[in-house]
Amino acid sequence: MAAGNVGTVRPEDERLGIGASVAYGLQHVLTMYGGIIAVPLIMGGAAGLDAAQTGLLIASCLFVSGLSTILQSVGVPFFGSQLPLVQGVSFASVATMLTILEGGNGLPGVFGAVIAAGALGLIIAPFFARIAHFFPPVVTGVVITTIGLTLLPVAGRWAMGNAVDSPDYGSVANLSLAGFTLLVIVALSKVGLASLSRLSILLAIVLGTVVAALFGMADFSRIGEGSIFAVPQPFVFGAPVFDIAAILSMFIVIIVIMTETMADIIAVGEIVRTKVDSRRIANGLRADMLSTMARRSSTPSPSPPSRRTSGSSR
Repeated sequence: MAAGNVGTVRPEDERLGIGASVAYGLQHVLTMYGGIIAVPLIMGGAAGLDAAQTGLLIASCLFVSGLSTILQSVGVPFFGSQLPLVQGVSFASVATMLTILEGGNGLPGVFGAVIAAGALGLIIAPFFARIAHFFPPVVTGVVITTIGLTLLPVAGRWAMGNAVDSPDYGSVANLSLAGFTLLVIVALSKVGLASLSRLSILLAIVLGTVVAALFGMADFSRIGEGSIFAVPQPFVFGAPVFDIAAILSMFIVIIVIMTETMADIIAVGEIVRTKVDSRRIANGLRADMLSTMARRSSTPSPSPPSRRTSGSSR
């Protein structure tokens, strides 16, 4: 607790010191990193982006996730739950974004749908915060499960090699590597150490890549082509395209995401033993919707090339 006024200081405002704060913050980053980079990797592959462009998507997600986490934790008037809530990237929107992507407008169509749906979510946040507790867990659970099942075709294509016209598509090597990566995730998620199980996705990606490199299935030749630093630049992939059907589809996903966010806010409030009312939930939902809009409108642009002769890495 902070010194003085112990009785008036909220539990979430406890001061841990620089060392503990950095250690716990690093743990949060490592835990959420795998989930954040997975979505832009899926979207970049589906959109036919090259490695550098996919890197821009990943950098954008990481950058905005960091800013929105600060907004959610610190809070300003009407925005932020003022709870230690880390803002990441939701998998709930992936299936819908892939459908919009195939509709013909490409990434600008996806960006336009997410921005417009996020704006609608921003408007209804106070109302939603009051009625969301009427949704029974069994309903939201089925919705989230269905979202995961719709991603199975994407995962299957990636596991087989992604490129259908490739001669090694569906080869034993590809399927074995995919199986090994899945086995690592399952094994690590079942260990008794919570901090390790939460890193299961990230560690599986690293170990799977190491195995792929050992068998000549990974190409690192273009790593040095990226720049070290990047600054946000809006609409690098083109101005957003606003299609009514896409916006309505994405708005349904936004409702699901708002339900997830509300559940997270309530759960974190119970963990730190602090009061969470509808007003605080509404502030958290507004921060989430604002970060959703920002994440789709800002993409880091490359900085000038590094002077290092050995090349730079992202």
